Amino acid sequence: MEAARIILLLVPLCFLKAEDTTAINPCCYYPCQNKGVCVNVGKEGYECDCTRTGYYGVNCTSPFFWSRLHRFLKPSPSFVHHVLTHYQWFWDILSSISFINDSLMRFVLTARSNLIPSPPTYNSDYNYLSWEGYANVSYFTRLLPPIPKDCPTPTGTQGYKKLPDAKQLAEEFLLRRKFIPDPQGTNLMFAFFAQHFTHQFFRTDFNKGPGFTKALGHGVDLTHIYGDSLERQHHLRLFKDGKLKYQVVNGEVFPPTVKDTPIEMKYPKPLPEEKRLAFGHDLFGLIPGLMMYATIWLREHNRVCDILKEEHPTWSDEQLFQTTRLILTGETIKIVIEDYVQHLSGYYFKLTFQPEILFNEPFQYRNRIAVEFNHLYHWHPLMPDSFIIKGHEFPYDHFLFNTEILLDFGLEALVEAFSKQRAGRIGGGKNIHKNILHVTTGVIEHGRQLRLQPFNEYRKAFGLTPYKSFQELTGETEVAAKLEKLYGHIDAMEFYPALILEAPYENAIFGESMVEMGAPFSLKGLMGNPICSPDYWKPSTFGGKTGFDIVNTATIEKLVCLNVKKCPYVAFHVPDDVDNDGEREKREPSTEL
Repeated sequence: MEAARIILLLVPLCFLKAEDTTAINPCCYYPCQNKGVCVNVGKEGYECDCTRTGYYGVNCTSPFFWSRLHRFLKPSPSFVHHVLTHYQWFWDILSSISFINDSLMRFVLTARSNLIPSPPTYNSDYNYLSWEGYANVSYFTRLLPPIPKDCPTPTGTQGYKKLPDAKQLAEEFLLRRKFIPDPQGTNLMFAFFAQHFTHQFFRTDFNKGPGFTKALGHGVDLTHIYGDSLERQHHLRLFKDGKLKYQVVNGEVFPPTVKDTPIEMKYPKPLPEEKRLAFGHDLFGLIPGLMMYATIWLREHNRVCDILKEEHPTWSDEQLFQTTRLILTGETIKIVIEDYVQHLSGYYFKLTFQPEILFNEPFQYRNRIAVEFNHLYHWHPLMPDSFIIKGHEFPYDHFLFNTEILLDFGLEALVEAFSKQRAGRIGGGKNIHKNILHVTTGVIEHGRQLRLQPFNEYRKAFGLTPYKSFQELTGETEVAAKLEKLYGHIDAMEFYPALILEAPYENAIFGESMVEMGAPFSLKGLMGNPICSPDYWKPSTFGGKTGFDIVNTATIEKLVCLNVKKCPYVAFHVPDDVDNDGEREKREPSTEL
């Protein structure tokens, strides 16, 4: 059936000379299946390179025996998801048997990570392998090459010659009418963690274009805490006992002001200088949730420095600082895998951070951030209609750039409030607040500038079955009919809008594609960190057993509670006694502190 479909797609090529003097690039039809690579031959021909795909034939559609067997035995992603999110008793038993749990975790890590090319392949200026695509780290890498520029439609050959207006698309299909809470109970503590954590490696350099990044580390390097340059780092450091600069307000430690730490921050001009806090990332003065996490990590850094100083009194300021940074990197990865990803997945299978389980596997400890991962991670539906802190309701215009919320309410109050306020569901559409819809519109427009391949091509790249209709994608009829009218064909559906509009799994935060595409990028990036390699992953890297224990016992709850006077409720999900229908108590809005 697949081969017949490809032949039908290519039939028009036979008549091009009779109808038009300009031949269509045959690679615009995406003829090469199963990760085969399309190469132009002559003026109108093409070849599919099927090397190491497990398939052969003109379009790489004929499987070898082992590929046929693997395809037959491989369960569908929806079946696997169902098993992992049900039968808790079964997973509790497996989790108690360490070697079985370790074997399953090893399989998860390798199976997911192997979907991401390493070394990197393409970038946004080269749709073929090149040294520039490999070596120039100022680019985001690409999983799939850009759509050829000479294709008859913006998405290849399917659909119309003009894509729907991005602003209209966002307003009609993505704009929130009524807040839709996440059925998994995800809270704002999770939402702000996602934003804070990913801003260390999702840093588009818009001066160069949406295909470029300012985050040259391409992974978990904590530049959002320590700055993305040595100069910025030095401004943030105290240069005593390895610590970072800070100020004390009402007896509590907070980030310093830009007056005491002369670094560039993006604040509105009317904000007084004494209210401008200095952070590793120049945008973290935007939202109190980002300020909260920056404060937590500042306190954690200085707390770990005190522990190391006591254990190693002869160490220099530099060694204390550098070792503490490695410890916080390990803490971050452990929290992301065992708390953050664990919650997001909804799995009963227990995810664990154990780098040593990969030491006998062919695994590369280097990562490059893909532009598709950057786009995929725009989870704006998480944000609520307003923000509730100790009975005060803050609309967006009173929440943004309001450093007083952090300084006056304090860290414990913000953690408690954000842990108990429900976040929105990401998948399914119509759940992005009007105040941030323009960011979503920008993502759609950037995807077009980058010539991202259609959504179904990415489905195939991750081993998923392409959708046959808009109704299959969205799970309903009205939105599907409108999308078909705008796009003309399901194979013309764009990458990011499709991810957000895809029907979510039952009682889940988003759908199949976000899980199957996001997890490989995430796990490869986390486990590809150098601290996870055999030469780094040992106690001496972290200052000995004490520092190694800090990494190996890290949790989001410990991170907070070891850095506040009174431990609040802290988790990535709302507590069971909080109303989970998304409704909140009616109250008069108050913005006074």
